[in-house]
Amino acid sequence: MPVVAKALKLLPKNIGLISTIQFLDQLLKVKSFLEKNNKKALIGGQILGCNVKSAEKIAKKIDAFLYIGSGYFHPIGVKLATNKDVIIANPLSGNVSKVNEADIKKLKAKKKTALIKFHSAKTIGILVSTKPGQENLKKAFELKKKLKNKQCYVFIADTIDLTDLENYPFIDCWVNTACPRLADYSSNIINIKDI
Repeated sequence: MPVVAKALKLLPKNIGLISTIQFLDQLLKVKSFLEKNNKKALIGGQILGCNVKSAEKIAKKIDAFLYIGSGYFHPIGVKLATNKDVIIANPLSGNVSKVNEADIKKLKAKKKTALIKFHSAKTIGILVSTKPGQENLKKAFELKKKLKNKQCYVFIADTIDLTDLENYPFIDCWVNTACPRLADYSSNIINIKDI
């Protein structure tokens, strides 16, 4: 994989290997290549947009991650969860890049803004997805009970489309119980775990 050779100069000694399902079968070859080039590689495995546990489980054993795949969504999730550098080797474009610290700062600023909005909000919308692995209806109602000083509404959907939230202008702030990456796209949404 020529893109991994291009990434060599950015990689520290101990590397965690992660990918999405499309390139998962390449990780053993990448590991072998890196080890032939005096690197230590540990395979974390597959990551999903809202589930980076395979990266988290090896984060303490490595210095940085090498993500084999396309796009920025998954690597930024790993960076947010582990605070480790993430180098992206995109086999489709042949490009190598690194998750940008400025993007991480922007996301953290959004989170801080959302928390401030949550505390000052009088009306809260609690988002619940019915997708397997994201369904947190019980947590939503537990939160609603705790927030006695706020007017709370629970919104349930299979797919949460952020543009649909504009149909509820009376909601001051949204609390997300579904995929935690939804909060990356709005300073008016806070994840339930961040409250």
